[in-house]
Amino acid sequence: MTALYWRSIRTAARVCVSVCSLFLFLAGNGVNVKAAETNADAKTTANVVSLATLLDEAVDRDALTRFPNYTCKQASSYDRAAKSPSENWFANADTAQFIRVEKNGDREEAVLMETEGPGAVVRWWITAPHYKTTVRVYIDGAAEPAIVGKIDEIVGGEALVGAPLSAERARGRNLYLPIPYAKRVKITCDNMKEQGNLYYQINYRTYPAGTAVESFSTQALETQKDKIAATCDLLLNPGKTTFGTNAETRGFKRCIKSEEMEGLFGAHHIRGPGALTEIDVKLRAEDVVAATRSVVLAISFDGEETVWVPVGEFFGSGVGVNPYKSWYTEVCKDGTMKAFWNMPFKKEARVSFVNLGDQDVDVEYAVYYKKRPWTDDTMYFRADWRQERGIETVAGNGTRDWNYLTVDGKGVYVGDVLSIVNSTSAWWGEGDEKIYVDGEKFPSHFGTGTEDYYGYAWCTPQFFEAPFHAQPRAEGPANFGNVTNLRFRSLDAIPFAKDFRFDMEIWCWEAATVDYSVATFWYGAPGAALVDGPDRGDMEDEAAEPVEYDREFAFKLNGFKTGEKAATGGRVAIQDMKEFEKKKPEFAWQNSKQLWWTEGKIGDKLTIEVANVPAGAESVTLGTTVANDYCVAQFYWNGAKIGGPIDFFIPAGVERKVVKLAIPTTQAAATGTLEVEIVGKNAKSIGTMFGVDTIELK
Repeated sequence: MTALYWRSIRTAARVCVSVCSLFLFLAGNGVNVKAAETNADAKTTANVVSLATLLDEAVDRDALTRFPNYTCKQASSYDRAAKSPSENWFANADTAQFIRVEKNGDREEAVLMETEGPGAVVRWWITAPHYKTTVRVYIDGAAEPAIVGKIDEIVGGEALVGAPLSAERARGRNLYLPIPYAKRVKITCDNMKEQGNLYYQINYRTYPAGTAVESFSTQALETQKDKIAATCDLLLNPGKTTFGTNAETRGFKRCIKSEEMEGLFGAHHIRGPGALTEIDVKLRAEDVVAATRSVVLAISFDGEETVWVPVGEFFGSGVGVNPYKSWYTEVCKDGTMKAFWNMPFKKEARVSFVNLGDQDVDVEYAVYYKKRPWTDDTMYFRADWRQERGIETVAGNGTRDWNYLTVDGKGVYVGDVLSIVNSTSAWWGEGDEKIYVDGEKFPSHFGTGTEDYYGYAWCTPQFFEAPFHAQPRAEGPANFGNVTNLRFRSLDAIPFAKDFRFDMEIWCWEAATVDYSVATFWYGAPGAALVDGPDRGDMEDEAAEPVEYDREFAFKLNGFKTGEKAATGGRVAIQDMKEFEKKKPEFAWQNSKQLWWTEGKIGDKLTIEVANVPAGAESVTLGTTVANDYCVAQFYWNGAKIGGPIDFFIPAGVERKVVKLAIPTTQAAATGTLEVEIVGKNAKSIGTMFGVDTIELK
């Protein structure tokens, strides 16, 4: 990016730019450059794809820089009613959807996935209210499965391998152990009548016909146990392979001032051929949260700017400094942010910071690089950012598909960081990802929910971190406020030879205002370019003004409200009940909504403030919900126990139940407090939920 270009796009006097360019050589002071190259750079010469070679590839960041010889697609339980943008495109019954159900002796098996090889399953995600099904993986047409077991023990459990390759994160179960097959694979589950709901996504590679693949076996698990352990160790320690033990680095500290003259100055270059292997940054400012959005990282390779992302989102932190660790990025507790992407260049690289804010920011940073040859199949690292504020959602329905990225050309998609600001406590992420590759009319990746794409489930606003997915920030209460989700790819990277488009449905359970911003990460062959990308000048204005909604927030529903700390445990949100009303029209929740308390434990309490209590009120009538995952609750009015414990369990379906309780008239006042305490659950209940839609006092 030239100085002239900067001058042409920056016209607003309130935002000024300062660019610091930096460089770092490892060959000085007698450092042997070859010694600085990592073991990850040693490419396997094996011609056979196997569990061993796939494990090596999973921790070889440099492998992503070369265009691969496979395609990547996804099987999922997306609602099959979604046929096209003009036919049920936002259909949302994304559970227990299968290719078919077939008989296997006296057993019925639902087919989750079936495809011809050679190939490999490379990522598997599931969730359900409970797990009562056995999963079977049939390889190469064998009558007996190569893998068989209870589904939650296989995916997210330790039946095959332990964490981090298999783990549960925020109620989403993930398996990243590669499962190669030479000819074909079929995955089934049984006992679906008892299992009921099952949400799933399975990402898989397909290699060209004739590719030699060593099919998965339990024997291979035993043979490769040491390699599996080494892979897990590397995934949990992402900085181990970025540079050699003999490498030296130079760090810099600069104050990037606001209201400074525009333009590039003091430019330094890293000469190639080579590759950046790590970038470390620490920001200091009066308002560090704002600085993570208004200070932008810009990187140019061989004269073309390919990275332009606010610092917080480039490092996966989102808005603010939110410590976590992944395979490609890490945010330390002291505020240091690290990125371990492999970024090759042929002639030169330039790394810059741009301060778009109205405060001075001290930036401490370091860059590591190594010598690396540039070959015909090498691709440039690219990272792009876009944001849209004030998106008006439609209650309980998708508003539209929001574009993460559209590319014309050849490359590989390797991940994204989504930061949203939600103005309501209601769930914002019901929307599905839709990814189109090389001119597809129907997406080869059609998801089951935004949180499912990011590897968790059930709208859970809980911190988690893992090598390839994380939720560093979930502000709350419930799903209100700032949220950051990320998903990075290794074996499940998506190659595209001609073009690529990634859309995400925007779907919130309430009519509300939501801000979306996303950083996307991909490798592109020379000539690959964004299609209809956002205007850089507009992006600068957006980045310069990070938004944080007021933390003073209360849930409001039908005349009563709950404060920010409404429950001593679990989560409180507003649930849309339209789907349940369709199934049982005789039950109608007021405004088709309820206050929904989930994940509470025995002894937890929910406090509801009630206004406009009539003088002399003697009773309170509640409109509540009963289902197979609800609790036994005890009620209190202004601290005094009213009535006895009530069981809100029913064996099937979801229904509305009216509860009437006497209250002491001496306790009546203009305002009152209703407390709900979880005191137990029915022996058959699978949860401890509670829901209420109306409170009436007489």
